[in-house]
Amino acid sequence: MNAKSAISKEIFAPHDERMLGAVQVKRRTKKKIPFLATGGQGEYLTYICLSDLSSLDGLSWKGSCNINFLLDEITMTNKKPAQASITKVKQFEGSTSFVRRTQWMLEQLRQVNGIDPNRDSPEFDLLFENAFDQWVASTASEKCTFFQVLHHTCQRYLTDKKPEFINCQSKIMGGNSILHSAADSVTSAVQKASQALNERGERLGRAEEKTEELKNSAQQFAETAHKLAMKHKC
Repeated sequence: MNAKSAISKEIFAPHDERMLGAVQVKRRTKKKIPFLATGGQGEYLTYICLSDLSSLDGLSWKGSCNINFLLDEITMTNKKPAQASITKVKQFEGSTSFVRRTQWMLEQLRQVNGIDPNRDSPEFDLLFENAFDQWVASTASEKCTFFQVLHHTCQRYLTDKKPEFINCQSKIMGGNSILHSAADSVTSAVQKASQALNERGERLGRAEEKTEELKNSAQQFAETAHKLAMKHKC
């Protein structure tokens, strides 16, 4: 079981949440953490997770969003979410389990900084009402995917006080997101299949017309031959 699946099962499933994705991160700047705050000194892996908490019943979230985000985990509940939050999850060296650490409501997110809008880069910053973190994602592609989903989630579930996205590539903000690309791919495949069926139908139609013509020609030939045979008999 990979880390994301384990986090989903261990951290979110018990709370009736479904993890859509996550991204593994490291701090760009060292931060001293007290011994008591970490439960012990040692190395650890960090995942930033986005999750949705539900207070409504019966409406499922449809979609296959097992997307690799910035291990800023994006989780969705099995029911339509009323709230969303960003959670920091850690795995300490020598341990196979994960620990839920700091958590912020999505409304507390004030700014998402992509650092460089002109190139793919793994660096980014998250500014909350009471915190500021500078991260480096495992890969630039994981960061990009996470940003796309985070932006989509903010647009969908925040009516006001939406965070500012700055220094982000246009593919994150615009219609070229992974969600739109997937939809475009499906639409394109359907159109190609439909076109192929239409072309096949046209070919079959032409073949049927040709067959009918040959049938008529054969019938006319048979009638002519019959007439000639009758004429010779006479």
